[in-house]
Amino acid sequence: MQSLLSQFDVSEESIRKLVADTVHGCDDGELYLQQSQNESLLFDDGKLKTANFATDRGFGLRSVIGETSGYAHSGELTKAALARASEAVSTVKTGREGKPAEGPRPTNQRLYDDVNPIDAPDFAAKAKLLTEIDAHLRARDARVRQVTVSMAASWSHIEILRADGQHLTDVRPLVRLNVSVVVGDGDHQETGSAGAGGRKGFGEFLADGKWQETAEEALRQALVNLAAAPAPAGTFDVVLGSGWPGVMLHEAVGHGLEGDFNRKKTSAFAGLLGQQVAAKGVTVVDDGTISERRGSLSIDDEGTPTNRNVLIEDGKLVAYMQDRQNARLMGMDATGNGRRESYAHRPMPRMTNTFMTAGEHTPEEIISSVKNGIYSVSFGGGQVDITSGKFVFGCTEAYLIEDGKVTRPIKGAMLIGNGPDAMKRITMIGNDSALDTGIGMCGKAGQWVPVGVGQPHLRMNAVTVGGTQA
Repeated sequence: MQSLLSQFDVSEESIRKLVADTVHGCDDGELYLQQSQNESLLFDDGKLKTANFATDRGFGLRSVIGETSGYAHSGELTKAALARASEAVSTVKTGREGKPAEGPRPTNQRLYDDVNPIDAPDFAAKAKLLTEIDAHLRARDARVRQVTVSMAASWSHIEILRADGQHLTDVRPLVRLNVSVVVGDGDHQETGSAGAGGRKGFGEFLADGKWQETAEEALRQALVNLAAAPAPAGTFDVVLGSGWPGVMLHEAVGHGLEGDFNRKKTSAFAGLLGQQVAAKGVTVVDDGTISERRGSLSIDDEGTPTNRNVLIEDGKLVAYMQDRQNARLMGMDATGNGRRESYAHRPMPRMTNTFMTAGEHTPEEIISSVKNGIYSVSFGGGQVDITSGKFVFGCTEAYLIEDGKVTRPIKGAMLIGNGPDAMKRITMIGNDSALDTGIGMCGKAGQWVPVGVGQPHLRMNAVTVGGTQA
């Protein structure tokens, strides 16, 4: 594969010298190059509504001194653009001398192939598949009124050049399928949705039978919601399902464990290393090394190999997620969590695949232990305040638990609480820890990156539930 450095209108030797001169005297910095392709198709109302294909390439040049960083980017791989970027980011040095920090230690880990998922199957085959999914769902149940299906694929080739000449590269495929179904009975309509994805080619992904599995799950959820009654409000013991409900852990706890928030002391977890921040038995991990998972990376966007980072162990806070800048300022090691949306963005500490590890109880044991409670199987949107830890999450599939048994489906349930407090309300941890199906996207400071979330079944005592039933 052709190096991105060779696509400049200047020699590689000249690029290396300019980067070295730019970063000389700084604590850190690098040239980040990216070439990407993106394709998306949307099928709605019985026809292909939109189809998009885009390519992009460019670079970002960064210099870092203490808490300050200079950053410039361009979509032109030219000597002139690189020179302008160097002039801009060099202003943070003001005559300072010294060598930048040692670069990351590379490994040979490869967590996914460099296949381009846009190449196969071809566009016509993808459009035909969307039609087949629509027809399949409409034939499954006469109550299906609307089907929306989308497919998205991307391929990104990134390279990182450091001042010492270290040159790192990664090629990242990513696919995603989403299905949404509206079902109705008279004037009453409800929606269900499901999705799946990962870092692999579309051909391999679809061969796993994912589209049938995803379509059936969306229909099942929609029919459950069609039969659901308004959710009660009050304080209840709550059981959370495995997999995707880990999005609450991601939002309510995960962001609070990112290094920048803790360095600036704006996180509810700031200054609590070594202290008990969750119930005994709770272990939370961020792991970017799981093969072909949506949030995985062979290297992060600073070139640091990703790791399996234990953040909370048996309820105690033991580590934060770090990029290079915040790790250096906090006297810690970079953990492989420096991520950026694209070459036009600076890196910052971000999650990869964040989940709670398994406990010892079966899901059946957990549910049967609850006399009067709520069983939340899936979440939709939520809101979290990183500083206070307060959160609100809406359930997209939930049920009542009565006398230890799952009974009626309910709709409109909202879980309300505080992240650190919620972690201490966990009383039972399931033995079925699982990651989500590959649909997570995480936003922070205007940047979006793909992530994974997960957990086992959990019991949380005395959680505030907002509902629609008085």
